[in-house]
Amino acid sequence: MKTKQKVSIIALDLDDTLLKDNLTISDYTVKILYKAAESGIYIVLCSGRAENAILPYVRKLEISGLKTGRYIISHNGATIFDLHTRLPIYTRTVPAKILIQSYHAAKKAGFSCQVYDFSTIFSPFENEWVLRDKKLSGLNLSIVEDFESFLEAGFPKMVIPGDPEKLLSLQQKLRDMFGEKAVIFTSKPYFLEVLPANTGKGEALKYLAETVLNIPKEETMSFGDSMNDESMIKYAAHSTAMINGLDYIKKIAHHITDFSNNDDGVARFIEKYCLI
Repeated sequence: MKTKQKVSIIALDLDDTLLKDNLTISDYTVKILYKAAESGIYIVLCSGRAENAILPYVRKLEISGLKTGRYIISHNGATIFDLHTRLPIYTRTVPAKILIQSYHAAKKAGFSCQVYDFSTIFSPFENEWVLRDKKLSGLNLSIVEDFESFLEAGFPKMVIPGDPEKLLSLQQKLRDMFGEKAVIFTSKPYFLEVLPANTGKGEALKYLAETVLNIPKEETMSFGDSMNDESMIKYAAHSTAMINGLDYIKKIAHHITDFSNNDDGVARFIEKYCLI
C-alpha cells in the first residue's frame, strides 16, 4: 500500500497481532485506534476467544461507546456480538452430532476437549491445558461429568488442546470424517478447533460489513498472523499480515506490516495508511 486508502472497517486479530506478547496494548495503539474509530472507521476485535475474554481489550481501547466500536467477532467467527445491546447478531453452532463424534475421536487419541459460551470454559476434567486457557482468558471454568450429554446443546466451537505433532494426525482424521460438514484447523499449534461449516473470521467480517453495515468489500481491512486469520486475510480488500506472522499468511495477504506485534505494528500501519 503506497498511498492512503478509503477504509471503513478494520478487523483486528488479538493474540500476536494487536496484543504484545505480554498480552497488553500500548497507549500509542489505544490513541491511534480511538482516532480511527472517531473518524468513522469501524474497529472490530476479531478473535478465537469467547466474548468475556475479549471485553478487557475493548475496555482498554475505550471505543465501545462509539457507534464504530460496538461490534466484536468471537469464537473465530462463529459469533458477532453487539456491545450496545449486549446480544449476538450472528451465531453459528457446531451440530451436536459433530461435537460428540469429535469428542469420541479425541478421547480415543488421548486428548481432552473443551467448549465455550460467552463467559465459561466447559471441560470433562481439569488438566494443564484447560487451566492454562482459564488463566490466559480470564474465563470461568466448569467441569462437566456427563460431557457427552452436555454437548447435545451445541456450541460455537470445540477446542482440542495438546502436543502439536500429535494433534496433526487427529486433525487429518477429523477432516476425513466430516469433510465440508465442519471447519477443522489449528488456531495455534497446540489448539485444534472444530467450527461449524462455512464459518470463519472472514465469513463473519463479510456479513458484518456487507449485510449489517452496508460497507463494500473494497473498504475492508484485516490484520492477522495465524491460520485462524486465513479467511479474513483472503476476504478483506486491504488484508495485512503481521511481519511476525506465519509465512503462509504473509504470502496470501495484500500487505505486511513493517513492525511486529511487540512494536505496535497494527497502529503504525493504520496511522500511515488510513488516517488523514
